[in-house]
Amino acid sequence: MSWQPTHAQVRAICVAAVLLGVAVLLRRPDAAVFGLPLAFLAVWGRFFRPRERPEVHTELDADVLFEGQGTTYRMRVPESVDPDVDLIVAALPRTLWFQYDPPQAAIAEPVSHGEVRLEVGVRSKRWGLRSLERPTVTATSTVGAYRIQVTSAEPLSVTTLPLREGFEAVDAVPRPAGLVGLHRSRRPGEGTELAGVRPFRTGDRLRRINWSVSARTQELHVTSTWSDRDTEVVIMVDTGGEIGISEGIDGRSSSLDTAVRAAAAIAEHYLRNGDRVRLIDTGSLFRGVRSGSGRAHLRRILDTLVHADRRGRQQDEEQLARRNRVRSDSLVLVLSPLLRPTILGYIVTLVHSGCTVIAIDTLPPDVVSIMDLDAHDTRSWPLAWRLRLLERRRDLDRLSDLGVPTVPWQGAGTLDEVLRDAARVSAAPRIRS
Repeated sequence: MSWQPTHAQVRAICVAAVLLGVAVLLRRPDAAVFGLPLAFLAVWGRFFRPRERPEVHTELDADVLFEGQGTTYRMRVPESVDPDVDLIVAALPRTLWFQYDPPQAAIAEPVSHGEVRLEVGVRSKRWGLRSLERPTVTATSTVGAYRIQVTSAEPLSVTTLPLREGFEAVDAVPRPAGLVGLHRSRRPGEGTELAGVRPFRTGDRLRRINWSVSARTQELHVTSTWSDRDTEVVIMVDTGGEIGISEGIDGRSSSLDTAVRAAAAIAEHYLRNGDRVRLIDTGSLFRGVRSGSGRAHLRRILDTLVHADRRGRQQDEEQLARRNRVRSDSLVLVLSPLLRPTILGYIVTLVHSGCTVIAIDTLPPDVVSIMDLDAHDTRSWPLAWRLRLLERRRDLDRLSDLGVPTVPWQGAGTLDEVLRDAARVSAAPRIRS
C-alpha cells in the first residue's frame, strides 16, 4: 500500500477549490479569504508527503501464560521512519478470552526523534492455544494529509496453561509399587520416615547405627525406616463433550474447564510426591501422555491439556480399552460429567481389570438453570433434562455398587476420604475362593 490522502485532505482541496472559484467568478474577495488557508494547508500536506513505508516489528514479553496472567504486546517502529510522519496509531483486533489494557486495544504515539514504541497489555482469561491477530498500524503525515496502513508479518500465538488450583490429598495411596515415591509402605526398607530402633543384624548399613542407643545398651542398634513407595496415577479426562457455560477464570466454569484445571492440579500434586502420572484424553485417538515423573513431565501434561477440545473425535468403549491399556495396580482418576455411556462402560472395564477407580464429577452445579435458559422449547426441554439427570443418578448408583466412589470436584481435600477408604480396602487381607 502507498500513502493515500485522508478525508481531511480531500475536503480541504474540494472546499478550497469551490471557494476560490466563487471568489474569481463572482468577484467575492471574502470567499478567497476563507479558501486560501485551506489551499495552503492542502499544498503543504502534499509537498511534505512521506515517501517511505514504515516498518512495524511486534513481540510479546511472554508467550506462555497461566490463566489470569498478563503480558505486554509491543509494537516497534524503527528509527529509520520518515521524518515527515507525524503520528502512529495501532489497533489490536480484539479476540475472545483476552482482556486488553486499554480496553479498546488501541494506542496512539506521536513521532519524535528515535524509534516509536507502542504497548498494549494483554491478559488471558482461559486455557488454550490462541493467536493474537496482526495489529493495524496507521501512520499519518504532517497536518493529517496522508496516511498508510501497515501490518506486521505474522500473528503471534499465546499458550495459556490451565491454572492449577491448590490441591492436596492424603498420603494414603492404594497398592503402591516401586521405591521412589513419598508414600509410606507397610514394610520396612530404605526411606525417610522413622519405623523404630532395633538390634543390629548382618547386612545392615553402618550409617544406620544409632550410636546413642548402642552406647546406652552396650549393643549395636540401628534405626529402621519404612520404605518409600510410589504408584502409577492415571488421570483420564473426558473431552468428548462440554456441559455448561465457560466464562473464563473470572466467571463460571464448564465441565471441560473443571476437568482440565483439576487434572493439572492433581498431576502437580502427585508428581511433587514422586509418583508416576499418566494422562489419557478420551476425545482424541492419539493424544495423551505416557507415564512419567518430574517437573518436565508436568510441563508435558500441561501442554497436552492446552489442546483439550470439545470438538475432538469421540471414541467408543472398545477403542478406549484397546488404545489405553492400564495396569491393574494403578489408581485411575476419571474426570468427567459422567453423562456418556462410553465413559461409564470403560469405568466398569477398569474395575473388572483390578484397577482402583475414583470418578470425579465435573458437572457444573448450576447446569440445570443454564439448560433452562438455553432451551428453545421451555415446556419439554427441562423435563427431558430432569429425566436425563435421573438416568445419570441411576448409573452412578450402579458404579457405587461396583465400588467406584463418585465425588464432585471441590479443590483441596476432594479425594481425602475416598483415598483413605481405598487404602483401607487394599490393605485388608484377600480371601481366595
